[in-house]
Amino acid sequence: MLHNGHQALVVDPGDATPVISTLQACQLELAAILVTHHHADHTAGIAALRPYLAGEVWGPAEEAVPEPYQPVHEGRQLHLLGLDLEVYDIPGHTAGHIAFYIPAPQDALQENQAPIVFCGDTLFSAGCGRIFEGTPEQMLHSLDKLAALPEQTRVCCAHEYTLSNLRFAQVVEPDNADISLYAEHCQQLRTKQQPTLPSQIGQELRINPFLRSRKSSIIGVIQAHNPAATDDVAVFAALRHWKDNFK
Repeated sequence: MLHNGHQALVVDPGDATPVISTLQACQLELAAILVTHHHADHTAGIAALRPYLAGEVWGPAEEAVPEPYQPVHEGRQLHLLGLDLEVYDIPGHTAGHIAFYIPAPQDALQENQAPIVFCGDTLFSAGCGRIFEGTPEQMLHSLDKLAALPEQTRVCCAHEYTLSNLRFAQVVEPDNADISLYAEHCQQLRTKQQPTLPSQIGQELRINPFLRSRKSSIIGVIQAHNPAATDDVAVFAALRHWKDNFK
C-alpha cells in the first residue's frame, strides 16, 4: 500500500482483510488497485475491496483479471495520488505480467524517497519467479529491463522468499562476499520478525544470480553441469531449472 494520509492505492491484494483493516485504522479512501498478473494470490481480494474502492482496478491487458478493470500495457502512464506511474511489460512468470514503476514518489508523499517498482513475481530479492507461461528468453529480457532501472529503486516484490533465495545464491556463487553479508543481514531482520523488503536494484545487481547470469563465475558453474549452455538464454534457463529443483 501507498498512501498520502488521505487516499491509498494497493498492489496485488490476494487477501482483502489486511487492506480493509488498514484503510479503517488509518481512515483512508481506497483510490486504486494495481494488479501485476492474474494469479489468485494477487487478485483474490479484489471482489471484497470493491465496496471500498473510489477509483479503478488497473491490470495487465493480456491477462484475465477479475472484471471490471482497466487494461494497461507498456507505454501507458497513470496519475494516481499525485504520482506518475509507468507501466512495463515483463512477461515470463505469466504471459502478460506487468510492473508499475514510480520514478519520483517524493512529490506526492512529501518525502525525499527513492523510486519504487512493483514487480509482482518477476523479480524477487536474490531470485526471480518460476517461468509458468513465458519462456526463459522472455524472463531474461524482463529482468534486464528491471535491472536497468536506477540502482536506488526500491524493489517491492510480492513474496518474502529472500532467505531461501539467498541459500541458492550462495551455492551458485560461494565466493561472493556480498551474498554472505546480505544473508547475515536478512537473517537478523527475520529473527526480529521484520521484512527483508523492499530491496534495491543496486543490491540485487550484487547478490541476485538471475541478474548476474552473464557473469563468468555463474557461466562457469552452469557449464560445468551443462556444457551445451553456450549462450545467455541457455545459461539463464539452466540456472532457473536448477533453482526449480533446489532443496
